[in-house]
Amino acid sequence: MSKIDQKNSVDQEIDLSMISGKIGKFFENLNTSIFRGLQFLIKNKIVIGILFILGFGLGIYLDQTNKTYNHQIVVQPNFGSTDYLYSKIDLLQSKIQEKDTVFLASIGIQEPSKLSQIKIEPIVDIYKFINDNEKNFELLKLMSEDNDLKKIIEEKATSKNYKHHLISFSTKRETSYSKTIIPLINFLNNSEFYKKIQKEEVNNIRIKIKANDVIISQIDGFLNGFTNSDTNLKSEKLVYYNENSPLNDVIKTKDKLISEQGYFRITLVGFDKIIKETSNTLNKENKEAVNGKLKFIFPLIFVFLYVFLYLFMRFYKKQASKIEG
Repeated sequence: MSKIDQKNSVDQEIDLSMISGKIGKFFENLNTSIFRGLQFLIKNKIVIGILFILGFGLGIYLDQTNKTYNHQIVVQPNFGSTDYLYSKIDLLQSKIQEKDTVFLASIGIQEPSKLSQIKIEPIVDIYKFINDNEKNFELLKLMSEDNDLKKIIEEKATSKNYKHHLISFSTKRETSYSKTIIPLINFLNNSEFYKKIQKEEVNNIRIKIKANDVIISQIDGFLNGFTNSDTNLKSEKLVYYNENSPLNDVIKTKDKLISEQGYFRITLVGFDKIIKETSNTLNKENKEAVNGKLKFIFPLIFVFLYVFLYLFMRFYKKQASKIEG
C-alpha cells in the first residue's frame, strides 16, 4: 500500500472518529437537557400547577364570554340588481369597520355593536348558469380557449351572474331572525329605482300570463272542434291535418305555452322582492382558529412565559457575574 493510500485511510478513520464523537456528545447533551428539564418541572411543580389552573380558568371564562357566531343568508338578486347588492354589502362592512353603530341601528339592526363582519360571495352553479341560457355556454367556451376555465368560472365578472349568492356575517352574541335578518333584507330592498323596475317586470309577466291563457283557450276551442264533429268528418280532417301536420304544431304550441305559464308563475314567487331571501342559517358557533380553545392555550402560554422569565433571569445573573468578576 502506498503512502498516499495509507494517509487517506488514516484521514477517513479520523473523520469517522470525529463524527462519532460529535454524535455521542449531541446525545449526551440531549440527555442532560431532558434531565434538567425534568428537574425544573419537579422543583417548580407547585408554581406550574397554579399557572395551569389559572390559565385553564381564564380560558374557560373567555371562551364563554367571547363566543363568536356565524350566520348565512342565501339570496337571489332580481332585476339585474347584483352589482347593487354587492355595493350595499360593501357599505355595511365599511360601517362595521368604522364601528358606526348609529348607522347600523338606523337601518333597524339590533345590538349593532355585536356585529363584527359581513361579506358576500357567489354560489357557483355552472350547470344552472348554462341551463338558464344557452348563450352562456357558448360564451364560456369562447372565453376558455386561451384561459383556465376554473378561473373564468370563479372570477368576479362571471360569478356575479350566478343566480344565488351567499351573505355571511358574524356576531359576538347569538342573534335572531327578527333582530338581524329582517332589518338587513329590508335595507337591501330599499331602492326606489329597482322598485320601479320590479313593478314593470311583474306587470309584464302578468300581461304575458294573461295573453297565454287566451291563446291556450283558443287552442282548446280549436281542438274541441275535432271531438264535436261526426266520426266521418273527423276522420277526413285528421287525414288532412296529418298530411299537412299543423295539428301537431298546434299541440306542441299548447304544450310550450303551458310550460311557459308554469315558469312565469314560479318566477313571480321570487319576484316579490328585489333581493329575495331563499334560506338562512343562524347561530353557528365559530370554532375556527383559537375560538373555543383558549382553555387549552392559556395554560401553555402561562407556563411558557414562566419558563422564559426563569431562563432570562438565569442568563442575566450569569452574564452579570461574569462582568462583575
